[in-house]
Amino acid sequence: MVENSSALASETQPLLRTEHVVPRAHHLIGPLDISRPTRYGILAGIWLGTFLSALNQTLVPTMLPSISSDFNKAHQASWLGTSYLLATCTFTPLYGRLCNAMGRKRANQTALLFAGLGVLLCGLSRNMEMLILARFFSGIGGGGLFTTSSIIVSDMYSMRSRGLTQGIASIFSGLGLGLGGPFGGVITDWLGWRWAFLLQMPIFCLSYLLTSWNLNYITEGTGKSSKEILKRVDYLGSGCLMLSVGATLIFLSVRYNEGLPWLHPAVVVSFVVAIIFSFAFLWVEFCIAVEPVLAPTLLKQKIPILTGISNFLVATCNFAIMYFYPMWFQTVNLTSASTAGLHILPNSLSMSFGSVFAGWMMHKTGTYKRINLIFGIFPFIGAVGIYLLQEDSGWLQSWFSIVPLGFGNAVVLQTMLIALLAHIPDSSMAVGTGFGQLFRGVGQVGGVAISSALFQTQLKTELEKRIHGPDANQVIDKIRHSSRLISSLPTDLRRNAQDSYAASLKSVFLFAAVSTLLAYIVRLPIPDKDLEHSPKRGRLQPDPSSGSSSPTESLEEESTRR
Repeated sequence: MVENSSALASETQPLLRTEHVVPRAHHLIGPLDISRPTRYGILAGIWLGTFLSALNQTLVPTMLPSISSDFNKAHQASWLGTSYLLATCTFTPLYGRLCNAMGRKRANQTALLFAGLGVLLCGLSRNMEMLILARFFSGIGGGGLFTTSSIIVSDMYSMRSRGLTQGIASIFSGLGLGLGGPFGGVITDWLGWRWAFLLQMPIFCLSYLLTSWNLNYITEGTGKSSKEILKRVDYLGSGCLMLSVGATLIFLSVRYNEGLPWLHPAVVVSFVVAIIFSFAFLWVEFCIAVEPVLAPTLLKQKIPILTGISNFLVATCNFAIMYFYPMWFQTVNLTSASTAGLHILPNSLSMSFGSVFAGWMMHKTGTYKRINLIFGIFPFIGAVGIYLLQEDSGWLQSWFSIVPLGFGNAVVLQTMLIALLAHIPDSSMAVGTGFGQLFRGVGQVGGVAISSALFQTQLKTELEKRIHGPDANQVIDKIRHSSRLISSLPTDLRRNAQDSYAASLKSVFLFAAVSTLLAYIVRLPIPDKDLEHSPKRGRLQPDPSSGSSSPTESLEEESTRR
């Protein structure tokens, strides 16, 4: 009888157990099936990385006077921002492909290594050229940290919960953006500007260790040949994009920052090269690239195009304000670098609050359109408030006019990311994330480069109107190249310099206001869509022997994950 029972049992069981076919199956855990401590370890690691990336975006502006004075090359100072953003703009879209080719862990750590190396070289730089190159290396990784972080969060959470989780992630990036200016100013006044870079290295190491320990889940397609996928990465398109944007930056710099005439060889060559490689980039993307960085399939769709244009204009406004708002207080109100940097902090705190608010609202309502319509106009209100600043403006306007800008832009960026991902296939999630980041990166470059060209052109005009005499040109050049000289100028000359900087900065703030208003108009046709409240299908399924169950729930998703 026992033998019959055994035989019956054996006949009802599969001849080959799963664990015998794949001996290590219990290690192949998907992103929806990892334990809660592991999930939080992953989030801590990637969010430390995004914090550092955001910190380095706003770290430099308050240090520019000190760096420019050390190297005596203030006319090249804008390249410290644009070189970082050029690298971010060019390499960020590649990380969507690299996440599929290398896996999430290696792609994230590649970005982290580039960012860390760049920051270390910044602290060790001995001249302006080396510092600009180091900022470029840092930007290669900085943009990748944002992209890989978004992709990893998208792996682990449903569409509806993703907005809330990305909102919490924005607290870290918001803190980075907010603390960059004050941190750079305080450390510059206390220890010197180099230490503002070097003190970041332990945090880079901690981020690397956390992802090494925890970021080990498997996603669909991981088993494909990395070598074959890497061959399909659009290196040619990325190179054309970098040369196109880089040549445009050089043109704006030599024509407007340095004031060279239109027929000067540097102006003509950079302008022609920019046009040639712009068309070359489009040709490569539409005709040659196997997996183009620009994703022409998304360019044929209404929603990706509108969200991309919105991202571009929002980023243009954000970076025009962040790079020049502290300068108002240093050059017009004559405050210290640390105090000027602190004026960015309300913006970043409001961005963090706005991101969490937008994520919470999308999580609760399952929609994003109404939130965008109501709060998307806030950035324009904030930019107008900044434009109306005066030297004798009270503390309320000086410190809090920037709050609507930060809150509104955070809501916009959160809702536009979800709108983009909600209207593309699941299989295009990584590429779509890179697509949105590409437009945002170009906007960041444009915000700094265009506003810098506008500022320098206007500043030269304003100074020439107010300063006269036999040595006027020499005095004007000194004031343009080193804003720290303003406080030490004779009273009459100092007054003229302050008024010139005020008028020039107002032109930048007006440019930012127009950009954000256009962004609001562009977003109006984007339709609403109900957000699903369960994880995406098609991800790697857990092995039954792994025993993973309830610990995999997300922050507010325990009862709805399956």
